[in-house]
Amino acid sequence: MSIAPSDRDLTPKSRTERQGGESAINSLQDEVIEEFSDFDDWMDKYQLLIDLGSSQQPLPESAKTEQNLIDGCQSRVWLTAELTPEGLVHFEAESDALIVKGIVALLIRVLSEHTPQEILDADLYFIERIGLREHLSPTRSNGLLAMLKQMKMYAVVFNGMTNGK
Repeated sequence: MSIAPSDRDLTPKSRTERQGGESAINSLQDEVIEEFSDFDDWMDKYQLLIDLGSSQQPLPESAKTEQNLIDGCQSRVWLTAELTPEGLVHFEAESDALIVKGIVALLIRVLSEHTPQEILDADLYFIERIGLREHLSPTRSNGLLAMLKQMKMYAVVFNGMTNGK
């Protein structure tokens, strides 16, 4: 079963449409859990991941640098982050593997456009609840952890900047 991007609203809600802080991250996680619960078969869930990744804007070639490449991923994954004037972390990423691109799209959907402290405080329960970790190969599971670690590291750095450290 193919889930074309036009069949689902794959666009994250804007910050103004959400509650603030941890409850906003939890609300986004709950949306992801609900979307994945529509499917019993993991082939359909993989297709949803592929569709999520395909709906993301590609990174400009200038961002595909060694500095933005995530260590620990078997696939090539580039991740960029910037602190917006509003004090929110904006992530963008791309991968050369379709499922990995979908995984990073999920992480961005949940963590992007939040404060560094909100990202650091987030309990990312959606990964377990949708069964993602148990349905990934060991190398992809390591890649997921590497992506999360890099996103949290950006949050640590930006948190230090916003707290004047």
